[in-house]
Amino acid sequence: MRLDQQGLLNRSWWKEAGYDIPEYDRKQMKERTKENPYWIHFGAGNIFRAFLAHAVQKLLNKGLLDRGLIVAAGYNYEMIDRVYHTHDDYTILVTLKADGSIEKTVIGSIAESLTLDTDNGMDFRRLKSIFEKDSLQMASFTITEKGYCLCNEKGERNPDVADDFRSGPGKPNSYIGKIASLLYTRFQSGEKPIALVSMDNCSRNGEKLQQAVNEYAVEWTKRGLAAPGFLEYINNPARVSFPWTMIDKITPRPDVSIGRLLEKDGVEEMVPFAMSMHSYAAPFVNAEESGYLVIEDCFPNGRARLEGEGIYFARRATVEKSERMKVCTCLNPLHTALAIFGCLLGYDSIAQEMEDKELQKLITGIGYREGLPAVDHPGILNPEEFLDSVVNKRFPNPFMPDTPQRIVTDTSQKLAARFGKTIKAYIESETLDVKDLEKIPLVLAGWLRYLAGVDDYGQPFELSPDPMLDTLRLYTSGLRLGKLKGAEERLMPILENEKIFGVNLYQAGMAEKVIEYYKEMMVGPGAVRGVLKKMR
Repeated sequence: MRLDQQGLLNRSWWKEAGYDIPEYDRKQMKERTKENPYWIHFGAGNIFRAFLAHAVQKLLNKGLLDRGLIVAAGYNYEMIDRVYHTHDDYTILVTLKADGSIEKTVIGSIAESLTLDTDNGMDFRRLKSIFEKDSLQMASFTITEKGYCLCNEKGERNPDVADDFRSGPGKPNSYIGKIASLLYTRFQSGEKPIALVSMDNCSRNGEKLQQAVNEYAVEWTKRGLAAPGFLEYINNPARVSFPWTMIDKITPRPDVSIGRLLEKDGVEEMVPFAMSMHSYAAPFVNAEESGYLVIEDCFPNGRARLEGEGIYFARRATVEKSERMKVCTCLNPLHTALAIFGCLLGYDSIAQEMEDKELQKLITGIGYREGLPAVDHPGILNPEEFLDSVVNKRFPNPFMPDTPQRIVTDTSQKLAARFGKTIKAYIESETLDVKDLEKIPLVLAGWLRYLAGVDDYGQPFELSPDPMLDTLRLYTSGLRLGKLKGAEERLMPILENEKIFGVNLYQAGMAEKVIEYYKEMMVGPGAVRGVLKKMR
């Protein structure tokens, strides 16, 4: 059976095969959405399909919504042709539950899929027409934290950004430049209000998006490339808002075994495939059952009733507390610790790592002993209960095919949020002492040890992608297992880099402890395990 409009006509086949399917009139939903779109999302990947599209589908099934979503891909344009268009914008969500059960859902809430490509005239004109619509309330984003960076690690403008600053909103090439161009279209059509909602997994994500968009507005206005008033429009929260959010949903890359399971059911062409940019895609997405999205309730053009199905609306202070709870304490730091040490100890599964007593001790120490004392309770979610769920249910879930090698990607961009905020909280606290931190400096040292590209058995491994990798290896290239001459001097530029850690580790009084751990783990094979065993 094919996953497409024709295949879904045979509703009884899908139900007998154990799939939940859309319970609404999809044709009417698509017509209403295209005529009066209210939500467009940029980022056509796994978390969009597994969380946002699924939540909207459940609200459609309940009759609480009558329109669906529009999605646009800004990277990996082939995702639109090979996944979305090939399957008439249907996708399959495979929910892998901690109790061992599997739930299969055909998602049909995506009404339209496009490429954010100015070379694709038809798609970009369609995007412009969407941004001209009075009905559009929200444009949301999952483009990763680095998607908002307009400069490289040296602080230099990325070439496509610099070109767009000079050429204006006509045909930009940079990601945020294209978004700014679409906003300019909305400005020209009557300064219509809209909320731009970053849902990326990073601190103060709305602020990052606002700063990036604002730079284009400033440059285009200064150069006379945008009409007077555009900059004021962007910076008027009554016209354009940038709500902050906290999102939590683990959606690893599509697993081959899941594709085979679906094909065994009789669904055709479910095998994951590699795209040209070396990422993997499939007509399905596999994900855990938990999911939280807390959104600052700031929508100048109103919003649909999206409460429920894991979506919460709150004040900014509550969103910020929820985000800190998750990103800085209860999930992301633990994930990063498992990613780093998983690579060093030869693991290829997060669930397998949770059977390792030393790694269990490491992450519980980070979360309960060092993290929770610095958490500000958000009110809508309980930090200790959230942490309990992560440690006891989510990470040990053997049906979640997530790997430390995937999670360790871009670690240099994550450490400041995942550990720097807690370090700062200790420094600023009257009751907490940064000298009491043991597990967090061990993780930072573990990351430096990871950069050696040799595991604890003495075997080389491939480092995962990271925008700072070349720069970092310039400092660590002379350091080898058992050969650490000049380590302090070589590591100093890294340890004092506030962009990496959120603090200067020397000024924070942690550099010495990090170097000490690093040297211990670099003695030779087995040293990483030895340090973990000595932990209190």
